[in-house]
Amino acid sequence: MENEITLNAARRGDINAFQSLFAEFQQQLKSYLYRLLTDRDDVDDITHDTFIKAFDKLGTFNGDSALKTWVFKIATNLAYDHLRKKKRWQVDAQDRAADLAIGSEEIRQVFWMVHDTSPAGAYEMKEHIDYCFTCISKTLPIENQVALILKNVYDFQVKEICLILEKTEGVVKHLLNDARTTMTNIFEHRCALINQEGVCHQCSHINEIFNPKQHQQEALMKLELVKASKKYNREQLFTLRTLLVKSIDPLHASGTDFHEEIMRCLRTAIGELPDFFDRDKKS
Repeated sequence: MENEITLNAARRGDINAFQSLFAEFQQQLKSYLYRLLTDRDDVDDITHDTFIKAFDKLGTFNGDSALKTWVFKIATNLAYDHLRKKKRWQVDAQDRAADLAIGSEEIRQVFWMVHDTSPAGAYEMKEHIDYCFTCISKTLPIENQVALILKNVYDFQVKEICLILEKTEGVVKHLLNDARTTMTNIFEHRCALINQEGVCHQCSHINEIFNPKQHQQEALMKLELVKASKKYNREQLFTLRTLLVKSIDPLHASGTDFHEEIMRCLRTAIGELPDFFDRDKKS
């Protein structure tokens, strides 16, 4: 009842009333946008544009969905417009970032500085798994990525995703199934952390560098993914990955700043950013 009163006030042009409604899901929206955009400045810009557009178009909101779903649709469309100008990432994007970092003493020094001085510069293996999930999801077509993240990370129902993407239930279910299958296949052939066939062991390798006193096996065994890897099939392991990802806010985690630098390195390595060291240049 209180929200309805606030919504009616917002419809009459009370921007403070709309701000109070928007604030209820703003952090989740920004987290969602970061997983799509992987750039804090872009997240801030599109969050701002979403707020302005939603407030301006509030008269068209007819209550067929929750206000949150309607706002996420606006944000998704704005993010899509931004992302379709860019190439989707290749599966080897993280490998290229590692090569760039290994070959640049300056970049490695930035990593150390952030790790040593930033209050959000810690390294935790579970947060790197979240980072990796975001990177791999960006190899999917945009609509597949959006559907997967909305469903598996932010708990939107299929009918809500249908409204956000303007697709039928059958199409959304196909997008979800295709995205999950693709991601599962990629992880099975890349992630050495929980699969002997994998070729990537970034999580443990970076942990060895930045947490040298931490016992590796002890750190690994704290992760349900590792403890379950010998008894679960790959679909169940993917579900465990999503549960881990759901528990982390990539914008407010203990290693947010550290992973921001790793992400900038990756985006530089694949040509999405012109220069790792020029923070004023935008892609």
